[in-house]
Amino acid sequence: MKGVNSRRAWLIWGIAVFAYVLAVMQRSTLGVSGVQAQERFAVSATVLSTLAVVQIAVYAGLQVPVGVLLDRVGPRRLVLTGAVLLALGQLVVAMSGTIGLAILGRVLVGAGDAMTFISVVRLLPMWFTGPVLPQISQWTGNLGQLGQIASAFPFTILLRSLGWSWAYATAAAVSLVGATLVAFVVRNGPIAIRTGAIPVAGGRHDALGTFLQAVRRPGTQLGFWSHFVTQSSGTVFTLLWGVPMLERGLGYSPDAAAGLLTVIVVVGFIVGPILGLLCARFPLRRSNLVLGIVVALGVVWTAVLLWPHHPPVWLMVLLVVVLGIGGPGSLIGFDFARTFNPIGALGSANGIVNVGGFLAAFVMMFGVGEILDIVHRATGASTYSWDAFRAAMTIQYVVIGIGVIMLVRARRRTRALLHREEGIQVGPLWVALIVRWRRTGRIGRRSVQ
Repeated sequence: MKGVNSRRAWLIWGIAVFAYVLAVMQRSTLGVSGVQAQERFAVSATVLSTLAVVQIAVYAGLQVPVGVLLDRVGPRRLVLTGAVLLALGQLVVAMSGTIGLAILGRVLVGAGDAMTFISVVRLLPMWFTGPVLPQISQWTGNLGQLGQIASAFPFTILLRSLGWSWAYATAAAVSLVGATLVAFVVRNGPIAIRTGAIPVAGGRHDALGTFLQAVRRPGTQLGFWSHFVTQSSGTVFTLLWGVPMLERGLGYSPDAAAGLLTVIVVVGFIVGPILGLLCARFPLRRSNLVLGIVVALGVVWTAVLLWPHHPPVWLMVLLVVVLGIGGPGSLIGFDFARTFNPIGALGSANGIVNVGGFLAAFVMMFGVGEILDIVHRATGASTYSWDAFRAAMTIQYVVIGIGVIMLVRARRRTRALLHREEGIQVGPLWVALIVRWRRTGRIGRRSVQ
């Protein structure tokens, strides 16, 4: 098909990814300015968490309507609209002198952010086909996390040198640059045009039907819960509570805290392509990858929270490493959506999946703030003491634990459907490993003989 996998396709992908990088940067600016925000607005931990919680709530709440809209109008318009909303939101935050106005700005940021990632992901199967597609999906997610580096260093430098208003105004101006590039370069792809996937024929009822069918598919549900359990912990850490925990709770310098946030991004670059290859090589074992990541997160967080006194630096580095694995791990959820949905329903399916991690993060962010204030009132200790953070971060076990239970149930239904419709039976991983080991052993004995 003309244009597919072409140089033009790569150029359009590059500009779309740049827009996503800027969205991640705008999303993450609050995480590196949380301490300054508390001083600027003089609010409690619970109220401070509202800044991030409202942003995440808007983001998660818009995923489904944005997904439905994607299947009707295509990704180009939504990426462009998202960039404009991000710029407007950051400008409002720049001018805010009260917490109420800042919350309004973050609402706009959440709305613009909500339109960006799933639109970029929706763009990929319009311009690329074949084995390269899972790899590009991983690279899209990984490159987007460069926005975290942009917020951790350039934005932080602006924040210290120019102050709150100028730093956020500069961030807004950068998003306008991204919007201009999207307007001139990004287009919906030839696959969508020739298959008639964009726009969807019919009216509201057809769009609602497409969405409901995507919701009902067990593979979409599996993608939702995969995203729920893998992304949420890292999102809570990078978007709000990581820097206060490191600086106030553990006494790290701002540069050291920013460096640890950068490790998360670097790990994503390394692990993302590996996970993409593993998903392509072992498509029936993607859920095992997800569960393995969750186990790693649980083990390391437990070690950090139970360590006597302050955990050592090497353990905190290990923590950000596993958090960095969770980011690309969450993209497996979109791979489930792509596998188990027709192209005309991918916008809705991707929107449903993307709600997962941010819904979990929404609950956990607010819960952490509440527990920090409860510990402060009960003990009189500093709101951001390490003991308070130790108690607050345990909320992850409850939220992610529920997600794991739901993931296993969705996987069971997905495998049953796969067996019923395609005759493919997926057994437990340990059984597959034993069969493979015995087969390898027989081949080895034959070669010796």
